[in-house]
Amino acid sequence: MISKIICFLVLFLFQTGWSQHGERTILKGRIISNTNDLEGVYVINAQTEAMVNTTTDGYFSIMAKSGDTLIFSSIQFKENRVLLTPENFSDLNFTVKLNLLIHQLQEVIIKRYDNINSVALGIVPSGQKSYTPAERKLQTATALNPTANAGTMAGGSISADPIFNFFSGRTAMLKKEVAVEKKEFFIRLLENMFTLDHFVDRLKIPVEYVKGFEYYVVENESFTKILNSKNKTSTEFLLGELAVKYKEIIACEAK
Repeated sequence: MISKIICFLVLFLFQTGWSQHGERTILKGRIISNTNDLEGVYVINAQTEAMVNTTTDGYFSIMAKSGDTLIFSSIQFKENRVLLTPENFSDLNFTVKLNLLIHQLQEVIIKRYDNINSVALGIVPSGQKSYTPAERKLQTATALNPTANAGTMAGGSISADPIFNFFSGRTAMLKKEVAVEKKEFFIRLLENMFTLDHFVDRLKIPVEYVKGFEYYVVENESFTKILNSKNKTSTEFLLGELAVKYKEIIACEAK
């Protein structure tokens, strides 16, 4: 009797073990990593070559059994191989950790090609004057074009647009735009060279008068020439002299 029971138990354990190792079932799991981009990772059963992809949250389901090897492969992760055990099938939170694949550059070389420009490429003729947007408008409005009506009159004629622009006041308006544009350019150059603290703490200009002081100094032609040369020492010296005069103007206005 005892021998029959032992044989039954042995047979039962053998069938259970064979079922676990011989039949594949659905294995559910999830990948985790230091990134939220977990979608599209390949999960491959090396034994059956069955392949699935992970979802947005990193979940996957694949037919497997204990003893199979799962391969986790993706462009952004290092390949990981996991040998499955019986515990993996009973684990409701079966997770696989993947490490990000970092491509490290050995050397980065940045080259400057100062000699490559529109003139060197033949796009713009050499020696041609460059214009700002406001200067280009003024040049267009005041330039006399002797070939303006060459197609309708023998020998051509001079365009009357500059004359109309002059009497209509458009030329004067465009000249003002050019002047304003130059002032704005010099103010930006000045602000890039000196901070607000320099005007307030060093030159003792009240903070509410700093912007007015900037317009005051760019009206000075001698100062703008030095400023345009980007010589900070000379600019700072002349800026100090103009600051003294500007504070005197402020003091007079306050009386």
